[in-house]
Amino acid sequence: MQAGKDKVISFHYTLSVNGEKVESSLDGGEPLWILLGHGQLIPGMEAGLEGKSAGDKVELTIEPEQGYGVRQEGMTQRVPKKYFPQQGKGLKAGDSTVLSLKEGGNRVVVVQKVGSSVVDIDLNHPMAGKTLDFSIDVQTVRDASEEEIAHGHAHPNGDAH
Repeated sequence: MQAGKDKVISFHYTLSVNGEKVESSLDGGEPLWILLGHGQLIPGMEAGLEGKSAGDKVELTIEPEQGYGVRQEGMTQRVPKKYFPQQGKGLKAGDSTVLSLKEGGNRVVVVQKVGSSVVDIDLNHPMAGKTLDFSIDVQTVRDASEEEIAHGHAHPNGDAH
């Protein structure tokens, strides 16, 4: 079976930037489970997995435009500490952290400066502007269930949540 829209794919990956490993699913031992065609992956990875089958090994080089975008200058904001995990305790310049958005959801941001009650952040994704090198080892490809399609995400091994 080949990967494509409304297929569930599980895979191990290693991400490197400039030859340096950034993260890997192998470190935790569990593959990533994704429902393809539902915006869960960056566009370049989604396109690179199209048509792949269990057992395939894939090397992808993804330019910023198909990854996390080009860095945009002036994307800074001053945010009260209350919007950060643990009210911003322990944050320092250069840290990546998750910001809870007023409209719901979260966004990964980079800390520029920490004040007594506010944090200056860069709203660009930490990987914006970077060329990403992925090594991918496809584990499984299967049809998504109606429930997975309705929920918009994969249920590992077909389990509901």
